[in-house]
Amino acid sequence: MTISTRFAPSPTGYLHVGGARTALFSWLYARKHGGQFVLRIEDTDLERSSAESVNAILEGMTWLGLEYDQGPFYQTHRFDRYNEVIQQLMDQGLAYRCNCSRERLDTMRDEAMKQKAKPRYDGHCRNQNIDPNEPHVIRFRNPEDGVVVVDDLVRGRVAFQNAELDDLIIRRTDGSPTYNLTVVVDDMDMEINVVIRGDDHLNNTPRQINILRALGQDSPKYAHVPMILGDDGARLSKRHGAVGVMQYREDGFLPEALLNYLVRLGWSYGDQEIFSLDEMIELFDIDAVNKAASTFNTEKLLWLNQHYIKSSDPARIAHLLSPHMGKLGIDPSQGPDLVEVVKVQQERAKTLVEMAEISAFIYKDFAEYDAKAAKKNLRPADRKPLEAALEALTQLEEWTRENLHQTVEQVSAALELKMGKVAQPLRVAVVGRAASPGIDDTLYLVGKQASVRRIQRALEFISQREQNA
Repeated sequence: MTISTRFAPSPTGYLHVGGARTALFSWLYARKHGGQFVLRIEDTDLERSSAESVNAILEGMTWLGLEYDQGPFYQTHRFDRYNEVIQQLMDQGLAYRCNCSRERLDTMRDEAMKQKAKPRYDGHCRNQNIDPNEPHVIRFRNPEDGVVVVDDLVRGRVAFQNAELDDLIIRRTDGSPTYNLTVVVDDMDMEINVVIRGDDHLNNTPRQINILRALGQDSPKYAHVPMILGDDGARLSKRHGAVGVMQYREDGFLPEALLNYLVRLGWSYGDQEIFSLDEMIELFDIDAVNKAASTFNTEKLLWLNQHYIKSSDPARIAHLLSPHMGKLGIDPSQGPDLVEVVKVQQERAKTLVEMAEISAFIYKDFAEYDAKAAKKNLRPADRKPLEAALEALTQLEEWTRENLHQTVEQVSAALELKMGKVAQPLRVAVVGRAASPGIDDTLYLVGKQASVRRIQRALEFISQREQNA
C-alpha cells in the first residue's frame, strides 16, 4: 500500500509555525515510506479565506522546500462533489434536514451549561419531514450507541462514546458544506491513508470516522501531534514574536535551520541536535513523537541558525544575504564580492540580518562612532599610531591582506607598541566600533580610499575632542 499524507491549511492568515511543523511531519512520513504528499487548501470559510493567505502558504512551503506531489487542491472547487456525497447520505437515510431556530439551539446550549453537561443537539428534527424549500441545515445521523476507537499513532488508543457525539451539521443554511464533511470526502477521494494534524482536531476524529463508515470507507490512520507553547507556557501566538514562517526569512533565518528546529519540537533521536534533511527522512518516525506539548525556544533556534550559517557554502549565504543588504540601502555590487564578506563574517552572526548589519561598514561610511569604543580607542594618545598608520597605508601600492598585515606590524614595531595598540584604534576609525574581522581583512574589504578617508575622519574627531577637553 502506498502511503499518502496531506497538509490541509485554511488560508485565513500566514503559514504559522505549528502548521509548518505539521506539514514537515507529514512530508517526512511520506518521504520515509516512499509515499505521496498532498497539499490541500481548505478554503470553505469564504469570509475569512483570502488569495493573499493562499500565496503566503504556498510561499512558505516553497521556502521550506516541502515540495508536494499532488495539489494544491482547493475545496471551493469541489462543492459539486460535496453536494453529491451529502445527497447520497440523504438518500440512504444517514442525513436529514433540520430547521431548528437559532433561539432553540441557544436555549438548549444554555440549559446544558447550567447542568454542567456537554452541549449537544437533541435530535429534534431526526424524524421530521422538513420542507426542502424552507431554510434548513443538513445534519449527519450519528450512531446513537457504540464506541469509536481511535488507535492514534501519537496518543495511543482513544475511545469515544457515540452517545456523547451529536448529529453534526454537514451543510449550512447557505448551502455551503462544513469542515467535518469536506475533510472526509477529500481524504476519501484523494486516498489519504495517514492523517497527521494538530491535537486540537482529535475531537473531530470520531465524527469523521462515523461519516466514513456511513460511506462504506475505511478510516485513515491518525496521528494527533501536541500543540506548541511559548516560553511562558501559553499557546504560541503573535505576542511570542515571529510565528509566521516567512517572518523568519525576513528575520534572517535559514530554512534548513527552521526545519531542523521544528523537527525537534516534540520528536527526538537520542541526543542528536543537528539533522540534515536526508537524516530527518531516514530517522523520523511519527511513533516517536512526544505526547506532551513542546515549548518554543528562540535561543535554541538562533543557535541552530548560527550553526547552519557557519557550515554553509559562502556562495549560498551570500545569495541569501544580498536582499538583507539591499534593505540597508546597500548595493553589494558596489564594493567587494559579497562571498568574500561572508567568509570573514560567517563565525560572527546568528542571523543574516545581523550579518548584514555588521557588514554594512564595508560598503558605506557609518554615521557615528560607538560611544564606548571611541572613548576607549580614539583618545589623544591614539593620534600618533593613527597618523603613522595613515602615512604607511597611503603609501601602500598593493592593497593585499598580506601587505596590510605587514604594514600594521611595522607601524607597531616602529612605535614600540603591541600590535593591538595600533590595530584597535585603526579598527574603530575604519569600522566605527570595537568589533570586526581581523584588521587585515577589515582594511582589505573596506578598500584603500575609504580606509584613508575614515582614518582622517578619526584624526579630526580626536582633534575636536582635544579642543573640547
